[in-house]
Amino acid sequence: MYSVYEILRDNWLLLLVGQYPNGPLGGIVATLILSVLGIVLAFPLSVLLALARLSPWRVLRWPATVLVYVVRGVPLLMVILWVYFLVPLLIGRDVSGFTTMLCTLVIYEGAYLSEVVRAGIQALPKGQTEAARALGHSHLGTMWFVILPQALYNMLPSMLSQFISTIKETTLGYVINVQELTFAANQINNQLLTKPFQVFFILAMTYYVVCFSLTQLTQWLERRIAHKRLGAAQAQASAADGTPLPSPMAAPQP
Repeated sequence: MYSVYEILRDNWLLLLVGQYPNGPLGGIVATLILSVLGIVLAFPLSVLLALARLSPWRVLRWPATVLVYVVRGVPLLMVILWVYFLVPLLIGRDVSGFTTMLCTLVIYEGAYLSEVVRAGIQALPKGQTEAARALGHSHLGTMWFVILPQALYNMLPSMLSQFISTIKETTLGYVINVQELTFAANQINNQLLTKPFQVFFILAMTYYVVCFSLTQLTQWLERRIAHKRLGAAQAQASAADGTPLPSPMAAPQP
């Protein structure tokens, strides 16, 4: 364990920010930036794909379905290599490994998040859609103003879980020289040569601490949403039978 402490003491800055400011930003900071940008940019794509898959128009539903099934059906590494070789051909110039990995995550996470969004929409009672259509909303208006706000709130824990998966998926950026946390750990290992177990133990524990913390946040969100759902259900039941809800400040009866 003393070797682990020595490695952390001598290389914590490289694990944190890579070679910055004398080189590109890397380490855990680059991993988190890449993950956040990937999820944020993938989210609009996922909503569009989910709405296309649920639309009554085949010209939208079929291409979206094919795209989702193809992306979800191949390994992430394969998508990385596709983007790595295809993007320079499309734009006519080379792109950095960070940009390549970001484009990959947008496509890959967009496909996976679209299934989360679609499941969240379909989980809502059909009465919500029927009531909105009865009030004169179009299909798109119903989705945008009535269904999506409720579905997205219920999907927050699942989206955070997908973000946790994205953090772990960034490790594959190592194959195209993205200077994230795994790349920094490998640099340290190449310098020391004799302590690979200690170096990659630090790497594993770093990912564990970050992902475990976010998992705890996900569970807290799930409990909060479940509590609000329970409160809403009790309010509806009380309104239906005319029984007032118990006051949280009321003293217990002996």
